[in-house]
Amino acid sequence: MKLSLAFSPCPNDTFIFDALVNHKIDTKGFEFDVKLEDVQTLNEWALQQKIDITKISYGVLPLVLDKYMLIESGGALGKGVGPLLIAKSAIDINTLNDKCIAIPGVNTTAHMLFSLAFPNAHNKVFKVFNEIEDAVLNDDVDAGVIIHENRFTYQQKGLHKLVDLGDYWETQTQLPIPLGGIVAKKHFDISIISEIDKLIGQSVEYAFENNYEQLSDYVKQHAQEMSEQVMRQHIDLYVNNFSVALGNDGRKAVAKLLEVYRHVDEEKQFHAS
Repeated sequence: MKLSLAFSPCPNDTFIFDALVNHKIDTKGFEFDVKLEDVQTLNEWALQQKIDITKISYGVLPLVLDKYMLIESGGALGKGVGPLLIAKSAIDINTLNDKCIAIPGVNTTAHMLFSLAFPNAHNKVFKVFNEIEDAVLNDDVDAGVIIHENRFTYQQKGLHKLVDLGDYWETQTQLPIPLGGIVAKKHFDISIISEIDKLIGQSVEYAFENNYEQLSDYVKQHAQEMSEQVMRQHIDLYVNNFSVALGNDGRKAVAKLLEVYRHVDEEKQFHAS
């Protein structure tokens, strides 16, 4: 059986899916048509129901639950892994409501976490995540929310952290931060989805056992010229036990994020009426 599968080229995703898509484990007869794209594109494709199994931002999960179901494995949750709000120089956060802020995609978890911390900041510009540092440096925006490898490089460019949006979430909820998850189309038989779920979990376990000390060529070739140190930081930050299976704490964190989404959505509707 052949299924379409989409995830990002970032080291955490290629590390997770390497063994599965390159048949380093027994895939039980499944074949995959693999697409690698940035997270906002993946979110848009999920909204269009374009891919059978796909990585998404948890921020878009509420919008696709009618057609997709969240599976246990392959996602990114954790503590100390949240997006950062950065600027070219120090800014009084009490003035942020009046500033222009770059966000990595409208339906991303980063946007939801920013909205939770700054519900009255409405002057937003949505960009691909790896364009945000330059937008701040070039004064196209006043500040930006960064994710992925940019969390490790912003200081080298002279940028300043204003707020760790992940810390804000953890302080408010006492739960890990749900960043990205894997969803599968609901029209597949549950036995197929369950088997794919197990295979992704096995792929993560294989990566830790066989590819952690020596990163695979698959991870390196898609890493957008990152240094090996940054690749490892990326994997260490985003791939953990929650990537093997959400578990009870992971499910609680996702449920809390859905609750926050409903609250934010209600606030939007209230202000629009």
